[in-house]
Amino acid sequence: MDILTGILIPFIGTTAGSACVFFLRGELKPGVQKAFLGFASGVMVAASVWSLLIPAMEMSDGLGRLAFLPAVTGFLLGMAFLLFLDMVVPHLHMDTDQPEGAKSNWKKSTMLVLAVTLHNIPEGMAVGVAFAGMLAKSESITLAGAMALSLGIAIQNFPEGAVISLPLKEAAGQKKAFVYGMLSGIVEPIGAGLMLLLAEKLEPFMPYFLSFAAGAMLYVVVEELVPEASEGEHSNIGTIGFAIGFALMMVLDVALG
Repeated sequence: MDILTGILIPFIGTTAGSACVFFLRGELKPGVQKAFLGFASGVMVAASVWSLLIPAMEMSDGLGRLAFLPAVTGFLLGMAFLLFLDMVVPHLHMDTDQPEGAKSNWKKSTMLVLAVTLHNIPEGMAVGVAFAGMLAKSESITLAGAMALSLGIAIQNFPEGAVISLPLKEAAGQKKAFVYGMLSGIVEPIGAGLMLLLAEKLEPFMPYFLSFAAGAMLYVVVEELVPEASEGEHSNIGTIGFAIGFALMMVLDVALG
């Protein structure tokens, strides 16, 4: 029951954020969006380091001086995986009318949702791998640590859900905007569930999968979140958001882990 709750918490965060379309008028102010994007970046960077990369290296202690090898390998593969998805999946980032990925005639709303869905994939994987590591009785990952990761991602998913759903309200209406925002997060419990189903087979390769999820999440941070939080005026708001998000995730991981 704890595991089911843990893999659903991030999706609940996205759904709650998407529900803002029923309570807020218009889109979020640029400064607020920057703060949210910076906050999400901080949470994801801290989660990647404390909840994924460090445990991956601790699990590889038996390799001695080469304990870094699984973490580095998985990290680079995770980066490459998201780069590949970024190149082949049609999607559209906020504040731009220029789609990325393969050419398509898909609606703008569909490509906006896909942009968010792309970076929810590694978050779902990260939660699933963390719980899989806990089930494998790894000393580096506890139930509390896996729950801390899940909670941290859920907290940053709340503003993310609002950021994706509010711009769609005018074009699609409240209900559809809410559904689109909610669906952008459905890949998280699906990805986490798949990782858990493969838990037994993943056990020998757990350091690689932990660092793979970290690399995928950091790709999203560097390629999308940080640039969007930094562009234009008042970029320091995004920096402050990053600091708060990083500190919060660090506290959650250390206090609960």
